[in-house]
Amino acid sequence: MKINTKDMVCVGLLTGFALIGLWLNMDHNLGSARRMGPGYMPMLTFYLLLILTAGVFFQALTNGPDPLTPWSPAEIAVVVAGAAAVFVVYYAASHAGGWLGASWNPLGLALFVGCLVPSILKSWRPLFLVSASFALFGIILEPLGLMVAIVATVVVSALADETQKPLGVAGCAAFLCALCWVVFIWYLDIRVPVWPQLS
Repeated sequence: MKINTKDMVCVGLLTGFALIGLWLNMDHNLGSARRMGPGYMPMLTFYLLLILTAGVFFQALTNGPDPLTPWSPAEIAVVVAGAAAVFVVYYAASHAGGWLGASWNPLGLALFVGCLVPSILKSWRPLFLVSASFALFGIILEPLGLMVAIVATVVVSALADETQKPLGVAGCAAFLCALCWVVFIWYLDIRVPVWPQLS
């Protein structure tokens, strides 16, 4: 058996992420496929992630060896700094009033800032900028609406790849906005704000 070490580490990380997500999602109402509650799509996404992770696991058993590359001191430093930033921002936001301290906003802001710190290094940029874009989506969905959240997520994710062209990013954002409106707003009638709330 030729085990791929990188893929096995990936399996561990993705499994942990999915299980933590399912645990955090237990407080939300699931609803049904036609009348989705706030916990339905996260639950579906995390179960899908577990299924895809199983595929990575079985592939990792035969496509190795692929040993881990040692991290440089700078890479270790920015990951530690990012983890520290998560705790500092979470503590500050959770003790702030208003929008910053409401609901899950402290955690979302903490994860967003914590992912931005390691993305300073080019080697960490693809992983952490894409992760930061997901956190950003969760933070701004309610106050700014689905369309702005999708555009912001696409733009931040695109910054992870220097070869991206502005026209391609704009096309991707426009396509995703149209697709999400048709599927989630028009067909499934999910009650999320589509545009920024001006009041």
